[in-house]
Amino acid sequence: MQFPFRVPAAEPPGGFEAFDQLATMVAVTQTDGQCLRANSALENTLGASRRALQRSNVFDWLVDPAPLRDTLQMVAANQVATSRFDALIKRGTLGSVSAPGASELPVHIIVSQMDKPDRVLVEMIEIEQQTRLDREERAHGLAQANKELVRNLAHEIKNPLGGIRGAAQLLQMEVTSKALTEYTEVIIHEADRLQALVDRLLAPHRRPQVVAEVNIHEICERVRSLILAEFPRGLQVQRDYDTSIPDFRGDREQLIQAVLNIVHNATHALASRIAAGDAQIVLRTRVARQATFGRQRFRLALELHIQDNGPGVPEAIRDRIFHPLVSGRDGGSGLGLTLAQTFVQQHQGTIECDSVPGRTVFKLLIPLP
Repeated sequence: MQFPFRVPAAEPPGGFEAFDQLATMVAVTQTDGQCLRANSALENTLGASRRALQRSNVFDWLVDPAPLRDTLQMVAANQVATSRFDALIKRGTLGSVSAPGASELPVHIIVSQMDKPDRVLVEMIEIEQQTRLDREERAHGLAQANKELVRNLAHEIKNPLGGIRGAAQLLQMEVTSKALTEYTEVIIHEADRLQALVDRLLAPHRRPQVVAEVNIHEICERVRSLILAEFPRGLQVQRDYDTSIPDFRGDREQLIQAVLNIVHNATHALASRIAAGDAQIVLRTRVARQATFGRQRFRLALELHIQDNGPGVPEAIRDRIFHPLVSGRDGGSGLGLTLAQTFVQQHQGTIECDSVPGRTVFKLLIPLP
């Protein structure tokens, strides 16, 4: 049953602005379930505007509304002042959970009385939220440890590597046998290859950031043009941009390299689909409000989704794809995603990956001003 939308005239419009500063989902409802107020976190999670939420009933948000309905009745009868329970809420639609784009999210619901007898505060906390934050913190700490290890190791390799190459060059000048000359050429070639690898490992730590105003869509268009020049046939790179996203301070070249590395990884995974002519990469930009990542909450954040229709990240390396020298293909250096993560973290951001066969999404989150 739908209830008419009513906002009491006595309540000032700005009385609930503090709720928008919370990372948890909060709604003020009547005891019959009619939503009166909804905060930004609830908008983002349910994928609906605040106006749509405030014209809906809170029972429509739940897969099984019976526990909430019973709780609101007990609050209305003053039998309890607060109550907690777990539930599933619908994301992507305010209608049936089977509607296109709908999904279910496990939440812990806290219902509390307010100072008016017909007003109830409903707070919803993602059950996975704390787990995700802990996982992000562990991943960030591990990434920092890995980068420090790799940097120290690269420095230790660099000096003897130069000595090996120099000795091979001197030896090459002394030998007269063609066969022995071929051996010294192999030593010099392999030393140069290792030197190039070491330089790539040290690159993020050598070059200082060049910070200026950055437009994420200019970065996406640059990457898109480079990829389409490399793969003119068999690959579609689709745009799905939110053009309202503001510019932000960042290093343009680092961000181009980060996005390019991820897209390049996607093209390698899409090799068979490119040959078949149905490969697809989507560059999608969105704004996240009251986003929490890296143990910090940001009022606004950029979400850049890089999605492909490839076979997915191999399960054996899914938890290690950002580790140095881990690659899912033969001949890969295993540095592309490591460097991408480093460059994004230097912008206070983070990278997440969600991969299943037929759909892999890398999500870059970067704070906005």
